[in-house]
Amino acid sequence: MAPKSDTHSSVTGAGDSSSSSSIDPLFHALRLIPYSFLRTPRLRLKLPTLTLPSPMTVYAVVLLTYFMVVSGIVYDVIVEPPGIGSTQDRATGAVRPVVFLPGRVNGQYIIEGLSSGFMFVLGGVGIVFMDLSLDRNRAKSVKVSYASAGISSLVIAYIMTSTSLFNIPIFNKNTRLQ
Repeated sequence: MAPKSDTHSSVTGAGDSSSSSSIDPLFHALRLIPYSFLRTPRLRLKLPTLTLPSPMTVYAVVLLTYFMVVSGIVYDVIVEPPGIGSTQDRATGAVRPVVFLPGRVNGQYIIEGLSSGFMFVLGGVGIVFMDLSLDRNRAKSVKVSYASAGISSLVIAYIMTSTSLFNIPIFNKNTRLQ
């Protein structure tokens, strides 16, 4: 391959010929003189090779993203609710911590969102364990372990999520809205 010529050429349109003559002569000389004896180097750069992440890494990132979305991290950043609430007992005057924000469906304490998000993730992991128990290449004891861990994770997540929903007046049949 023949080397390119050392002269500097610029691509200009038909109407731009007057603009090159109106350039300051000093600027014109500073623009052309270095290129009269210098050449740009021929770089042989290799493109970086990107390897795909392992399936477990992708699963962990997706699970963490799911946890953050379900927990209401965006809500917590925008509204900045307190981490946990408190109420004063009328009879004794003692201050008791409150985890679930009473009376508001569209509000939450930070710990309420994190605990609910954890329960949803626990249920999702239970489904993954139950799916892993269906693999034919695993030993029977491993399949039983996966199935029992999956079922117990789903049951715990369901019971805990249902229990937290009873604190909201709309889902509790015994509480009347005022």
